[in-house]
Amino acid sequence: MNFSRLVDPFFGWVVVSVIVMQALLEWTGVEWVQWPLMVALILMVGMMAISAKRGGRIFLFVCAGLTLAMVLVNDDWQPALQAAIVKTGFLASFFSALAVLREAASASPAMGKAGGFLAAQPPGRRYISLSFGTQIYALLLNFGSIQLLGTLALASSKDEPDEEIRQIRTRRMLLAIQRGFISALPWSPMAFSTAMAVATIPGITWLGIALPGLGTAAILLGTGWALDTVFKPKLSPNAATPKRAQSDLHWTVLLPLAALLVVILLPVLALEMLLGIRVVGIVLVVVPLLSVGWLYIQFRDAAVVRARMVNYVHKELPAFRGDLLLLMSAGYIGVVGSSVLVPLMARAGIDLTVLPPWLLLIALLWIMPVLGQLGGNPILTLSLVAPLLPDAALFDLDPTTFAVAMLAGWALTGLTSPFTATNMMIGRFGGIPTVDVGRVWNRSYFLVAVSLLAVWILIYAYLIV
Repeated sequence: MNFSRLVDPFFGWVVVSVIVMQALLEWTGVEWVQWPLMVALILMVGMMAISAKRGGRIFLFVCAGLTLAMVLVNDDWQPALQAAIVKTGFLASFFSALAVLREAASASPAMGKAGGFLAAQPPGRRYISLSFGTQIYALLLNFGSIQLLGTLALASSKDEPDEEIRQIRTRRMLLAIQRGFISALPWSPMAFSTAMAVATIPGITWLGIALPGLGTAAILLGTGWALDTVFKPKLSPNAATPKRAQSDLHWTVLLPLAALLVVILLPVLALEMLLGIRVVGIVLVVVPLLSVGWLYIQFRDAAVVRARMVNYVHKELPAFRGDLLLLMSAGYIGVVGSSVLVPLMARAGIDLTVLPPWLLLIALLWIMPVLGQLGGNPILTLSLVAPLLPDAALFDLDPTTFAVAMLAGWALTGLTSPFTATNMMIGRFGGIPTVDVGRVWNRSYFLVAVSLLAVWILIYAYLIV
């Protein structure tokens, strides 16, 4: 216990130093910061490895094996290794910076009230309210949005005495939450998906992928709402009359949520347009500053805010060690794995430019959901596949088309893969096996959505860009 008390604060401050150095690298481009950044990252990994569980140790062994393979097959392995380490720094800093926002949001009673209002809507409006509202919550809480709204959904349906009605209502609400969450992945500046795309696919910016990403989100939201409306579950003849929950909350409880959306998105949009800084770098600075300001607005006491930030560094960040290790390992494996595959593909004479452009785009849409069924992490898949892609200009395409296709695939992976956190959480709330969330609850939705998204990607590639 004493050892943990000594190590945890030190680990937290190392993570803070990584955030600061990564932000400095993003905002100034100075190369000298890469070396202390790599030292801090290696120190982080060493401290995480000491307490790593079985899954984390397996990832570490895979990282070591791929590093050795890269040294053997890639003559230019040193810059590739440096790039892989720096990429893990971006992942660690991005995750940790967003954790500050979750710290501020979790202390806000307004978040709970707004979520309660969404969950208490009547059946005709409940699905669209929850799915659209979850998108906004996802900006603030990431996976915490599923945790919060899922808990509220269960609470709102627990008073229904009929078991059949309660199960149907719970399922519809949980699917609205899940589909709303994955709809944010193609466009949200706070999502790992868009951050990874901007960091990995050359020639794109968040502003460039946000608008087509909103088109993808509209398809995902609209498909879910249409299926929920058209194919309403039918009650058995013995089922009781559903009990409609009443709420005394007014729609004005959503105003703080809307205000936060504006406060977060405006600086991100303005800074990217004015300074050309990647959205990753903007988030690393803007989000912690806004979070501290939000905490101060809530408590009006600098001592309380300081205590909560110290708690974040000394306790919250060390508690994320396991998540950070898996996250960083996935990014590292993808980058190093691509450095191994590129020379091997060249020696084997594999040339992706012979593929028809439309076929390549459809393949990019499908590759993440398919690999997700085998346990492939979307971060790993994107960082592995993106460096293998030829220059989009060789296909007469804009590079954003690659990003739009892969981000749509990332969103669908969150629906179907039994290894993703979204399916695990929905399965736990719904009391069903995780594998059934994707293959039973979301099967029809996936087939319709992937077909519509394929059409949307081709329309965007050939008629819009």
